[in-house]
Amino acid sequence: MDPERARELLSAERARIEQALAGLGHQDTGELGDKQEPADVASDLYQDELDAGLANDLRERLAAVERAEARLEAGTYGLSVESGDPIPDERLEAIPTAERTAAEEARA
Repeated sequence: MDPERARELLSAERARIEQALAGLGHQDTGELGDKQEPADVASDLYQDELDAGLANDLRERLAAVERAEARLEAGTYGLSVESGDPIPDERLEAIPTAERTAAEEARA
């Protein structure tokens, strides 16, 4: 894959992930009450835990972008980290952070 196209794909992926990370976070309605309803507390807790899980997933994806950028700088982007075999451009277009061929990923 052309290095400029790879940079473009990775940059777009980084921007998408960073935007998603910035959009996470439970928004408090600001409503005050004498007592917090148990259902409201449970709903808030669920949302906070969901956001934390999504944030962890997004941070892992961001780390994959960083690894792909490092491989691009090292000249090994597009080669499997497992076997060194070329990763098809079609796969890299779909998953710019792919580290293995589809067959290797299926076995993993």
